[in-house]
Amino acid sequence: MIDWTPTPEQVNTVLGALYEVQDALRRLWFALGLSEPLAGQPVWPWAQRLHGELMVFEPGQARRLLLCAAALAIAFPLMGLAVFWRRARWPGLVAAVALLAAAPWGVFGLLAGPALPSSFHVSDSGFSARSIVRGQAVYHQHCQRCHAADGGGEGPDAPALPMWPPRLNGRLLWQRLEGELWWRVRHGLQDRDGQTTMPGFAQALSEADTWAVLDFLQAQASGQTLAREGRWELPVRLPDAQVRCGVAPELRPLRSLQGQRLLVASGPGVALPLDPRVLAVGQGAALGSDCRVIEAEAADFQQALALVLGQPQDPARGKTPAQQLLVDRQGWLRARAPAGQVWSAADLVCRTGSVEARQPPSQAQDADPLGALVAAMDADPVAPRRGGVPH
Repeated sequence: MIDWTPTPEQVNTVLGALYEVQDALRRLWFALGLSEPLAGQPVWPWAQRLHGELMVFEPGQARRLLLCAAALAIAFPLMGLAVFWRRARWPGLVAAVALLAAAPWGVFGLLAGPALPSSFHVSDSGFSARSIVRGQAVYHQHCQRCHAADGGGEGPDAPALPMWPPRLNGRLLWQRLEGELWWRVRHGLQDRDGQTTMPGFAQALSEADTWAVLDFLQAQASGQTLAREGRWELPVRLPDAQVRCGVAPELRPLRSLQGQRLLVASGPGVALPLDPRVLAVGQGAALGSDCRVIEAEAADFQQALALVLGQPQDPARGKTPAQQLLVDRQGWLRARAPAGQVWSAADLVCRTGSVEARQPPSQAQDADPLGALVAAMDADPVAPRRGGVPH
């Protein structure tokens, strides 16, 4: 037996490939007219799927999948060689059969598990600030009595339920496919005996409101991990909003700026430095901004940022302390610091924990802390997979 354990990066690659293959199969099935759409997206038409997320907890499953892939990659050329080269026909066929027989195909049985029609659905909300704030209102109206305002699962109605509600302020949201979370919100949960442990809300919530609730929960869970751990243990994107850049009259979404690093103000009046390495996104009358969030969406944007920063609203002032945020080229929030404060290495609060990310600051980093953070972000990219390795 091969004594080799894949690295987290290799597991993430296998997990991503497994997801993409299944998603492509779902879309092909729909294109052939063999399945129907649900909420505007092709359904997963089978009762089971391969639960690649199990590889995160059992890396040996990823090793077995890689061995199966390697066996196929070698066996097929050997078969082709056997077909076109008569002298190598029997040796090639024997070698190919031996490789295929030795491959650990049982891994597919170990990874197979229940699926839902929306297992591979993806949110179309864009993780916008407006959707997050809308989801917060929907959650407070329909969910908090069981799951609690903070998502901790200890709401006032929780003790009367057949099963205690799960915690929604930690890793759970990142360990499940978002399409399956969407289905559970709409259709509820049942235990092994068929007893309802969570009611469905398909009659009370629109499809868009269901995605909005999940946006809010992800934003809140990210902020709570930041408040507890001092870092974004789970990756979170910058909430989307409409901005106006320069003197251009047209509006554009923040997500259209992906590919550039962003320096973002969490509130109005924060002066951001103009720096060629980042694109400054301000609010209100802030000076030194390349782009500004439009006034009509500023309140939602501030509220969404307060959630991902783990900052509850200040009842006395009605606002949260202003922050400056660094966003990488892929749109992930990576660093934060109080407005006006000089950056430091400790402000990088979304990282993989690699050797490079843990190196102590040098004199050059002290002289250019923003440059050091930008270099650290670029050298330590986020590689998330829904239902898999978060960083």
